[in-house]
Amino acid sequence: MGVVVVRAGEEPPDRWAASLFLAGPTPRTPDVASWRPEAMAEIERRWAGPDELVVFLPEPRGAVWPEYEHQRTWELYWGDRCDVVLFWIPRGPGMPALTTNDEWGRWKDSGRVVLGTPPEAQSVRYQRGYAADHQIPLTDTLMATVTAALDQLTPGATRTGGCRHVPLLLWRTPSFQSWLGAQTEAGNELRAARLEWTHRPGRRVFFWALHVEVHVAEEDRVKSNEVVLSRPDIASVLAYRRADRLEDTEIVLIREFRSPSSAPDGFVLELPGGSHPTPMDPRALAAAEFGEETGLRIPPERLVPHHSRQLAATVTAHRQSLFSVELTTAELAQIRQTGAIHGSGSELTYPTVIRLSDLLASEAPDWTTLGTVAEVLLTAPRPPTGRL
Repeated sequence: MGVVVVRAGEEPPDRWAASLFLAGPTPRTPDVASWRPEAMAEIERRWAGPDELVVFLPEPRGAVWPEYEHQRTWELYWGDRCDVVLFWIPRGPGMPALTTNDEWGRWKDSGRVVLGTPPEAQSVRYQRGYAADHQIPLTDTLMATVTAALDQLTPGATRTGGCRHVPLLLWRTPSFQSWLGAQTEAGNELRAARLEWTHRPGRRVFFWALHVEVHVAEEDRVKSNEVVLSRPDIASVLAYRRADRLEDTEIVLIREFRSPSSAPDGFVLELPGGSHPTPMDPRALAAAEFGEETGLRIPPERLVPHHSRQLAATVTAHRQSLFSVELTTAELAQIRQTGAIHGSGSELTYPTVIRLSDLLASEAPDWTTLGTVAEVLLTAPRPPTGRL
């Protein structure tokens, strides 16, 4: 327990709560001292509690360095997979930090780095400017850099085997834990992983892509050629007004520009719905999103729950909780208001009332939207006569 140092070329333990890679220049001449012993002393002093912190230190345990290719492979492999990469760049005579430039370029957008440079460091203006522009923790003393790194690692989370390869910023997300829970329930095992990409508005992970190696229990084989893409789960509402003929049933959808859309106008027709940065009750979320995107407030208790399913299981792991509500003629008329636009900034929604037959003939809805329509309209009970 405590702090475990893994030096260049060594294999780390099979279990840890947090991991840290000390990136930065290594002295090229004997007369220049390494900065890493001072960093390690502060890490060992500051790391509290019984949880195990593994520190990857890319200097040899003795005087003999590993063979170059082995050293390079070791640094990139564990630098890609550790929880935080601490960059301390005291660039100057005897420490040109040429390899550090390449490592900074590789990891600077990962969401896992902190950066420190002393005031006398040479040629670090670009790195400091980039860190400032992209909300990367930035310091000017080694002790402050260690503090910033340890802050990112607290609290840790115990992981073993391939789960060690999932950095804390992803491990902590409900979306990843949902995917991992499903794999574990199926008897599968995450053998290895590499975080390929994250989208982090406000530094919170929203979208992510993880290359995985999974042992498939049913087939007794390892599948390693796919990337898991996910985001927070969503909750959506299909609001409708049933007609005597099913094809004349009117449905409330949202017309919205979506960048991936390949429809002729670039817009999609989709259900009102969305997600929340922190988990919340799906029914309450669905009701809130419906009100924001259509302007019509529906009490959550009116929403009828349907299945929760993945939207596109070959592409993304996140799920959609589906609810439905049958509207009155007055409520439908309220949504029909001409020119009603809702939202602001990056999300502008146009509530649209469309007949089922017209929806089926349109290119705007995707198969997921059509599937949710079928789920509701083919299973919803027919209302009694004399409807409002």
